[in-house]
Amino acid sequence: MSLIRVERVSKHYRLGDQVVWALRDVTLTVEEWVFLAIAGPSGSGKSTLLNLIGCIDTLTSGRIFIDGRDVSGNTPDDLAALRACTIGFVFQTFNLFPVLSAEENVEYPLLQFKELSRDERGSRVTKFLDVAELSKYARHRPNELSGGQRQRVAIARALATHPRIILADEPTANLDHRTGEGILELMKEINRSFNTTFVFSTHDKKVIAKADRLVRIEDGRIRRLGMKTATSWVMVSDGGRSKEWIRTTTGASKP
Repeated sequence: MSLIRVERVSKHYRLGDQVVWALRDVTLTVEEWVFLAIAGPSGSGKSTLLNLIGCIDTLTSGRIFIDGRDVSGNTPDDLAALRACTIGFVFQTFNLFPVLSAEENVEYPLLQFKELSRDERGSRVTKFLDVAELSKYARHRPNELSGGQRQRVAIARALATHPRIILADEPTANLDHRTGEGILELMKEINRSFNTTFVFSTHDKKVIAKADRLVRIEDGRIRRLGMKTATSWVMVSDGGRSKEWIRTTTGASKP
């Protein structure tokens, strides 16, 4: 069973008397454990699609399933519970609390789980700060950390709730080339070691190069889908409707 299923989803916004379509009739299936990049220019709809999958925005029409559960008509409380247990987020601007230390930022989302004791929370914080190679910076506040270190704190925070999916919105956009490469290597290692599904919105070629699945989106529509093989990308054009995640594609080209 697919982990994420998007069925004929459209999303529009109203700007005064004008209707702006962010997504039009998007269908997509994402399997577990993939490292997927949603790529496209600014305004293409990639961040909107990521936000809809993450249940932090509401769709205009269509349906979205997360782990077999239709989340399209869920209440805000139901969506909050789903996000807490299933989905982790990594943001372009890190979104850390400036008055909290690194370890306190990582612990923060765990406070909503009343079943976790203080020792259990501490154990998770220690584990994932270590995974992010930040153990010695545990008591540093964000203004005492570099951009790359702050993004590592954000990754540790996302992992702390044991999510099956991590959504990352332009995670390397505010980082220099070398730091961005290190963040991508860390995410790829987490993907392999913890079987965590990663979905990125990006126009960064470095992110696309690390991905093993690719969705190219333009003007609110999926235009191409790609799967990486050992030697190249296998691509398929999408007529506005993606098939069961590129299992029937033919032909090869660069992404």
